[in-house]
Amino acid sequence: MDHQRRKFLKGAAALGAAALTLPASSFQAMSETDRRSGPGGKGDGFSFLFQGDSITDGNRSRNNDWNHVMGHGYAYLIASRLGYDHPAKQFHFFNRGISGNKVPDLLQRWQVDTLDIKPDLLSILIGINDASAAIGGAAEFTIERYEKEYRSLLQNTREQLPSVQFVLCEPFILPVGKLKEKWDEYLADISKRQRVIRRLAGEYDGIYVGLQNSFNKALSRAPADYWIWDGIHPMPAGHELIAREWISQVEKRLKFIK
Repeated sequence: MDHQRRKFLKGAAALGAAALTLPASSFQAMSETDRRSGPGGKGDGFSFLFQGDSITDGNRSRNNDWNHVMGHGYAYLIASRLGYDHPAKQFHFFNRGISGNKVPDLLQRWQVDTLDIKPDLLSILIGINDASAAIGGAAEFTIERYEKEYRSLLQNTREQLPSVQFVLCEPFILPVGKLKEKWDEYLADISKRQRVIRRLAGEYDGIYVGLQNSFNKALSRAPADYWIWDGIHPMPAGHELIAREWISQVEKRLKFIK
């Protein structure tokens, strides 16, 4: 009896240690049924995936360091707040933003970094690097290509994950630093990409998170470089602005996060 008890305890301890060291990607092994287990759409086990470029990446870890797995930006703030407010729901959060990414980069890694994760909600913030490339002389990064390839991402996802909830965040800028030197060019380009995002959100029944107007309004409270240090990458207060606007829009559709 004592031998069996010691064997059981030893096995349990080993399992516990393994659980503590599971990397972030371990959630991918959970079945779709397990992650959509909320009765009556109450959101139990609901999974949130954040996709994008450096603004989403937030210097996140690529290993099992849970202290940094969500990065240090708006995705981290959203996960922190929703996780704190709703611990019983056992939400799952994933950050797959990669610094420097453009829409073509998302296309290249979409299967592994999105479709294989099978999120219940997919939040995308992408476009400023596409705009910068176009303004820098890369003629292939047109608005038309941006819309075509972005739509392809959404269509492919909808076909494989029919019930996924899209959250489409518009790219944004403020006149700070080197970006200010080409402000008219950036404003003309990014405005067109913002209209693309709004149009696609309508086509795919997505939640549209308009951020440009929120940052513009914030200028009445503090200078532009208080919110975005280089015109592109938010300061801590800027990430908080994104997180608040994101939650404000998403909770209109997902009542269980209120």
